Formats: sequence, C-alpha cells, structure tokens
Amino acid sequence: MISNMADAQSKPAKIDFFFDVMCPYAYQTSIWIRELRRTIDLEVNWRFFSLEEINREEGKKHPWERELAYGWTPLRIAAWLRRIDMDLCDDWYLVSARALHENGLRPYEEATARELLESISAPSNTWDEALADQTTHDDVRFDHEESVAKFSAFGVPLIVFENGRGVFGPVVVPPPMGDDALKLWELMKSYSEISGLYEIKTPKTQDDLENIANVFSPYLKAREWRTVQTPAP
Repeated sequence: MISNMADAQSKPAKIDFFFDVMCPYAYQTSIWIRELRRTIDLEVNWRFFSLEEINREEGKKHPWERELAYGWTPLRIAAWLRRIDMDLCDDWYLVSARALHENGLRPYEEATARELLESISAPSNTWDEALADQTTHDDVRFDHEESVAKFSAFGVPLIVFENGRGVFGPVVVPPPMGDDALKLWELMKSYSEISGLYEIKTPKTQDDLENIANVFSPYLKAREWRTVQTPAP
C-alpha cells in the first residue's frame, strides 16, 4: 500500500493547456502555470485554440484561408515546433505572448517572429517551413475543433485535468507566485473534481478594471483587430 502511494506521488501531474497567443488572460494564466511548474512536477501539453475562428463573423474568411492571421499564424509556428519538441512550443508561446502582452510587439509579423524564434534557438527555417507546410493548419484546427466539440470551449485559458474535466480559467491578473501559485492549483484541482459545479466568479470593481487595463496596456496598443467575444454556452 505504501509503495503504491509512493508511486502515485512520484508521477507528474498532467494537464492540457489550450491557448491563443492573442489572449491576454491566457498569457497571465500561463505565467502562473510556469511558476507552478517550478514547485511541483507538472507536465503541460500545450494545445491550440483560435479566438479568430470562434468569434468569426458570418461571411468572413476562416483564419486558415488567409495567408497571415493575427493569432493563427503564431499557432501554426507553435504547431510546427511542437512536432519537434514540446519544450520549443512552450518557449515559443512564452516569448511570442510576452512580446505582444508586455512589449507591444506583433509576433505575427515576419521580422518580429524571426527575432523571437532566434532568441529561443529554434531551427533557422522555422518561419518558412511552418508557413509553407499546409498541415500546420490541420494541427491547429484539430486542437481547436476538439476543444469546442469535447469541452464546449468558447475562449481561453482552458485547462483539461487528468480526470477529463475541462475548466475555463483561472482568470487571474496578476498571476500568483510562490505559495499562492500552489494554493490556486489546489483550488483548481478541487474545482475540477466537483460534478455540477460550473462557475464561480468575482465581479470586477472599477479599480479592478483599471488595474487590468494597465497590465494589458502594451497589448491594447499593439493589437490591430476588433474585439469580438462569443458568449459562454
């Protein structure tokens, strides 16, 4: 019995984390996950979700029908890197999202993307190969469509726990560090284990909204798209 318990404790926790580089909330949550990963043995399977597709207006092109797209293009790069090494995908998400959400840069622009890819020692042909390979569309689309069909995803962050429960969130600004990161993890795990629990929400005060706007300022200045949001089902 003791041996079985020790084996269970030695196994890493595993999650699927669906993201779109475009999403400022998902970026904040990913920082929390990375902080948490320094504390516990956590395996993160980075997966893709498209805000452009979920919020696409009737008559507009799908993101995979465009030569370049704000969120879809960085996700295609992530998909190509994920085939090589999940850690490269992880690194690309971090630097591309940081560039957008902290530095006000646009990782879907070629020059910026090439610099960011070089900074993580990605293969020098990544930009060209990822966009020339039409199957990277398929990888992104597969993840996105599964998240919608299986978990009724409407946005990100979406975390899928080992018990198969998909949870939207946590929406947290700023991301907790240290002991607070672990507290939030325990809270999220417990949340995922309670059948019939669908939502807990803290209303945002004016001070909260001003704080979030300040944190999101680089992203708000850099973005070139109009915000459209599909309501939660």
